[in-house]
Amino acid sequence: MSMRYTGPNADYPVYCCRSDRDQQGSAMCQEVRALAVDTLVERIVLDALVPDQIEIALAAAGQLEQESRQLERQWGLRVERARYEAERARRQYDAVEPENRLVARSLERAWEERLRAVEAVEQEHARWHVQEPLLIGPAERAGLQALGENLPRIWNAATTSAADRKRILRFVIREVVLDQKRTRGEVWFKIVWRTGATSEHHVQRRVHTYRDYIDVDRLRQRIADLNAEHKMDGEIAAILNQEGFVAARGCAFKGENVWLLRTRWGIPTVLPSKSTAWTRIRYAGPMGASQFRAQRLSSA
Repeated sequence: MSMRYTGPNADYPVYCCRSDRDQQGSAMCQEVRALAVDTLVERIVLDALVPDQIEIALAAAGQLEQESRQLERQWGLRVERARYEAERARRQYDAVEPENRLVARSLERAWEERLRAVEAVEQEHARWHVQEPLLIGPAERAGLQALGENLPRIWNAATTSAADRKRILRFVIREVVLDQKRTRGEVWFKIVWRTGATSEHHVQRRVHTYRDYIDVDRLRQRIADLNAEHKMDGEIAAILNQEGFVAARGCAFKGENVWLLRTRWGIPTVLPSKSTAWTRIRYAGPMGASQFRAQRLSSA
């Protein structure tokens, strides 16, 4: 994905995938608002690089290093065996009498096959090296430990530029894969760490309508349940905010949001057995509340 900037001052970052448009002339594949993703990636990196987590990661890396050394020895034996077979085939070819052409051609073919086998094993060995996780030496280990102790202070320092933070991220992250089409209302992303490990995460999208909301069924049910408990719309909004719900456009819920959603979803106000003035206000909605307050002021 590439980056573009939107907004009145062209300072609002958006990740966008233009491959379909550039290669096929079709619509842009997808766009992802960058700020929410960047904030979550930043928190994940800072949490992963606290000293305790670094010690755990280094211990795991040490175990991987031991396993890698064992596999390296096995690969070394395979390569050595293939080269030995090729060398023996060469010696057999050199030892044959020149006038024995049939035997010479047969031994030459065998030698060529052994050479191809050596080449194949060496190529497999090289591919294995590329796929192996990054091995951490003493210098890198000490650097990581120092980074874990100083990173929060360095990251939040006024003298640390955005470019410096990017360099820190590239030190521990190989790439981040984004997809906002996988699940309704959220951006799924995968972090590929420099160690070869991966972790999957998601962040709620800002959407224009509740049709695209991340968990609209659970939100509707929660509002209906709180409404059945005779909660006011403002109380429902406060509870939703406490429970981690976020409104469609990424802001906190307010009483007006709840009233509009109840109206749209046909969730009627549950009236208590004995009607009160405040019940009549809630039933009338936001406009009724304003009228009621105006009436009280005029009669005072």
